[in-house]
Amino acid sequence: MEFLPISWRLQGKGALLVGGGEVALRKGRLLHRSGARVSVVAPSVCAELRDIVVQSGGKLLERGFEPADLDGQALVVSATDDSSLNAWVAEQASAKGLPVNVVDNPSLGDFIFPAIVDRSPILISISSSGASPVLARKLRSQIESSLPARWGRLADLMAKFRQPLKDKLGNIGARRLFWEKALEGPVVEKVLAGKESEAEAILAQAIEEADTDRLSRGEVYLVGAGPGDPDLLTFRALRLLQKADVVLYDRLVGKGIVDLARRDAELVYVGKARDKHALPQDNINELLVHYARQGKKVCRLKGGDPFIFGRGGEEIDLIVQEGIDFQVVPGITAASGCAAYGGIPLTHRDHAQSVRFVTGHRKDGSVDLDWQHLVSETETVVFYMGLVGLRQICQKLMEHGRAADTPIALVSRGTTDLQEVITGTLENLPDDIEGREVHAPTLIIVGSVVSLHPRFGWFRKSN
Repeated sequence: MEFLPISWRLQGKGALLVGGGEVALRKGRLLHRSGARVSVVAPSVCAELRDIVVQSGGKLLERGFEPADLDGQALVVSATDDSSLNAWVAEQASAKGLPVNVVDNPSLGDFIFPAIVDRSPILISISSSGASPVLARKLRSQIESSLPARWGRLADLMAKFRQPLKDKLGNIGARRLFWEKALEGPVVEKVLAGKESEAEAILAQAIEEADTDRLSRGEVYLVGAGPGDPDLLTFRALRLLQKADVVLYDRLVGKGIVDLARRDAELVYVGKARDKHALPQDNINELLVHYARQGKKVCRLKGGDPFIFGRGGEEIDLIVQEGIDFQVVPGITAASGCAAYGGIPLTHRDHAQSVRFVTGHRKDGSVDLDWQHLVSETETVVFYMGLVGLRQICQKLMEHGRAADTPIALVSRGTTDLQEVITGTLENLPDDIEGREVHAPTLIIVGSVVSLHPRFGWFRKSN
């Protein structure tokens, strides 16, 4: 993140604009709307910008810029078509400790102007960090078209009830949960439909009935985070993740997904790799209960789907025993995500009529599987957590009748920007990757559907 997005109160503060043309005018309009006293220094100033100076109580200086013009200002914007002048203004402003913006040259300044969606008091700012203002404006137009104008009225209504709710509920966590619940109910629709008096009556009644104990009950969300790409999260998974007070995550959950949690949420890493446990499973189960007993909403993020080789059943078992409320959110399992991003259909009328998911190693670390039922030529077999046992898996499949030239794919870090697909046959793939660094997590796909990868692969360059 190159810039920190903040909301800056400028009412009554001085803002100096260097430049008097169209570009300066656009910045002047925005500064005037924010309540700043806009002063302009330029040899020539357009009529509308003159009016802004007068209306805002600023100064109009129809001459060249002088360092003394910076005195008494809170910020500076240099918006001339003279690059050397802009650089000098930025230098002088920095020397006085004033934040400066240089239009069309963000590298010279301290801040930039985002594209803004204004639903006051709700403001949404979109920034490309100066890389592409046109793209930021395009995104703004898309949000503008999908965000009703009355969202600002909803914010005003909530502000009206903040103090009554605070008087009723002393616990800040309970108040936050109250508003989350209110925003999932009829209040929003009433306001957006222009029926604000009805919405106000609903809120007043809800506050009257609000109960701290009920709102402060702990709950556990067992959430499937998918195989890696944050775009594969479900809407419900995202909603509960952003609702949680505590988030427990492991190494299979990408940083981009963890970053979607609330900024004030407590993040607890409980990651584990094969034979390397940061935290034993029993301790993870107990942590879920521990935080829920404190009245917190606890999100347990699981890579893929929590009930497909995710040990979600073990975690929920203790939660049920303790009588704690819980929700389970399915996720796109690694087999579906990695196969799709690798261009390998798990079933295909001409290749496989069924698919089987198998763990690549058992609880004791062995690869002792029901091999005789894994060798059908019309079935795709997907091995989870099988990288360490790859050679043994290939050997056992061939020993039990699977053809040596059966296609096989090894998908490393699937659905992420680092995805790699390595293909071969049961006979040669273990030798092909000998001595080669293959990063976990990995998935193994066995079957003739793998032969479709060169035609269907689209996500990343692969082997």
